[in-house]
Amino acid sequence: MADFGADNLEVFRAETRGWLEANYPAELRAKNPGVDEEAVWGGRRFANDTSPFRRWQAAMGAKGWTAPSWPKDYGGGGLTAEQARVLNQELTRGGYMTPLASFGIWMLGPVLLEYANEEQKREYLPKIIKGEIRWCQGYSEPGAGSDLAGLATRCEDKGDHYLVNGSKIWTSYADHADWIFALVRTDTAKKHEGISFLLIDMKSPGVETRPIQLISGSSPFCETFFTDVKVPKAQLVGKLNGGWDIAKRLLQYERQNISGGMGSGGGAGGAAGDLGEIAKSYIGVDATGVLADADLRARITKNRMEMQAFFLTIRRVEAESRASKGPSAATSIIKYVAATMAQERSELMVEAMGAQGLGWEGETFTPAEQTAVRGWLRSKGNSIEGGTSEVNLNVVSKRVLGLLDHQ
Repeated sequence: MADFGADNLEVFRAETRGWLEANYPAELRAKNPGVDEEAVWGGRRFANDTSPFRRWQAAMGAKGWTAPSWPKDYGGGGLTAEQARVLNQELTRGGYMTPLASFGIWMLGPVLLEYANEEQKREYLPKIIKGEIRWCQGYSEPGAGSDLAGLATRCEDKGDHYLVNGSKIWTSYADHADWIFALVRTDTAKKHEGISFLLIDMKSPGVETRPIQLISGSSPFCETFFTDVKVPKAQLVGKLNGGWDIAKRLLQYERQNISGGMGSGGGAGGAAGDLGEIAKSYIGVDATGVLADADLRARITKNRMEMQAFFLTIRRVEAESRASKGPSAATSIIKYVAATMAQERSELMVEAMGAQGLGWEGETFTPAEQTAVRGWLRSKGNSIEGGTSEVNLNVVSKRVLGLLDHQ
């Protein structure tokens, strides 16, 4: 496709629309195509998959449109911000399925573009874009959660390789991941300055994962153990003992994407649909046709208004991020707000359903009602993942507002 400038975006739009229509598998146009949810994340186990969705994922990956703004040199789409926005608009307009959901796209790729050497960029970025590697994140440890810099997983220099010993916790989808990007301690004499950023193949001998059962009934998080794991030195990203700067940058991308996901409904309220309409169906309406419970109506309206304002703020922050070549500390603000709104919406959903919003199983509760209570329980993690709300408030006070501790 020709590289159209901002003055000719409608030509770009027309060609994009034509390409999407020509390359979207007909089988996926069905209302419920039955796509494996795991396939959306990609990874090695789908390498030989010839299903319609995998063909769609492969086509978008080959085009570079799973990472439309990344440089073409590494397999990205090479699109301008305006062109990427047009692409997203056309994907939404056509109702096309998301081709790839990936920690590699959301978090790792951006920091590789910024910190990795040329060989690493050419090795990993094309595979991330094509969904050939599924990544997980190795940050938190049993003794290093909010105080992440207190991590103890050791990485020792053994001459021609590193030797890693330790454990990580809350490792999202580690049991399904192909690789992990991990923070490891390479200098025990220093805290922040003794941390390095390492890429580890999960098939390496000595790597073990154990899912953690949650109260919601799902197990997205895992414990990950490293026992005498040998890692090639070429898999160190950035400078030795320079991993803390990379870690902070990656957390900004993580919080930005968590915020976007929760703000758009992910983890923000269990059952899908308009909260106001759902509340009406359970509580009823008054003579004027509005929700009969005036207090609940006011709180639902307030949540909806805040969410709309949040969407607009996200768009502004994304534009500022592109202008400054990356996210700012403001991501801690939007992550905190997103977690709060998601939890409020989940609680409003359950409250509106009344006793029907407390069902766990059984024929007396619909699937949507059971989803609502699980969504409510899951939302409790929104203020923990990607940095606790308390830590985010500290970041805002110090790095955004410039406040100092007073003894």
